[in-house]
Amino acid sequence: MRPQADQIRRKLGQLVRGLTDLRHDGQFDEPNLDGTAGDYISFDSWEWPQGVGLYGLAQLWRRHRDPALQALLESWYARHLDRGLPGLNINTTAPMLALSLLWSETRDPRWRPALDDWADRLMADAPRTAEGGFQHDVSDKVNPGELWDDTLFMAGLFLARYGHAAGRPELVDEAIRQFLVHARYLSDPDTGLWFHGWTFDGRHNFARARWARGNAWITACILDLFEVPDLPGSVRLYLTEVLRAQVQALLPLQTKNGAWRTLLDDPQSYEEISATAGFAYGLLKAAGQGIGGADWAEAGWRAVQAVMVNIDDQGTVQNVSYGTRMGPDLQFYRDIPLQPTGYGQALAILCLVEAEGQLATAGVAA
Repeated sequence: MRPQADQIRRKLGQLVRGLTDLRHDGQFDEPNLDGTAGDYISFDSWEWPQGVGLYGLAQLWRRHRDPALQALLESWYARHLDRGLPGLNINTTAPMLALSLLWSETRDPRWRPALDDWADRLMADAPRTAEGGFQHDVSDKVNPGELWDDTLFMAGLFLARYGHAAGRPELVDEAIRQFLVHARYLSDPDTGLWFHGWTFDGRHNFARARWARGNAWITACILDLFEVPDLPGSVRLYLTEVLRAQVQALLPLQTKNGAWRTLLDDPQSYEEISATAGFAYGLLKAAGQGIGGADWAEAGWRAVQAVMVNIDDQGTVQNVSYGTRMGPDLQFYRDIPLQPTGYGQALAILCLVEAEGQLATAGVAA
């Protein structure tokens, strides 16, 4: 059963309020390597959860052109540029994705210098693994020789989108390399699902965790990468088949509630809503583009319903797993606590923006 358009619009308004109201309550103490306090909750912090949150806002703004949303985005970035940006790593790159989207639409000259500087430093200074992959270093930990599937959403998509918008094909080429290298080491040939990570130190996939949110980053960002017009046809064809293999494995793992578990193939792990939202976004988008069939769309709409029932009256997405490091065993993933976050809000926003767009295309009245 598909929701009504007016239901979706109400939920989207609640989600924006829920995102901007997020505040760190001190529960998680994760100091950065430079000694500063880490804040992965509050909306006003420059980190990866907030970066994903901003991307959700930017996509919502692109759909409705709400001046209040544009002002919210612009004021957020203006404040941070004025106070100075943090050090560069894969996760602190995440807020640049929404900024590149904003700049590509408005061409506001305030944003171009920061975007160029960050892209240049990411290309020149970001630590690399063997074969040129971006090493997944974060604000509080260096991870030598490690590839994580999060990297493609946090950094690869920024290079692709900004590279196209700014007429810098070398950035698009680098993004493509990252997608190909990560697919080589993280995509599980036995199932089509993706492992959370890979290390060149010992050459293994850690716990071989087929972690839901990591897979959702892949589903979502492959579809968003396809929006880059100058993507070579061979790359598009290859990644389309990678996506199809993943979704073929995903569909039977959807629970009766329309959700997916935090370890996709582990019935002992809990249902997790940020991943469910990411899958809903990707499945609906792929079905709308003709990449997937009616079974993809049906699973996507079931997931939309699962997401909507997990948005409370304050607009906060519930049953979202907290930021997840590379786990040494599968129990590590089962034990990750639940915590409202910016990426939970954002993935729900992306999911509902796509759902609303498809209802509009189908001519479904409010």
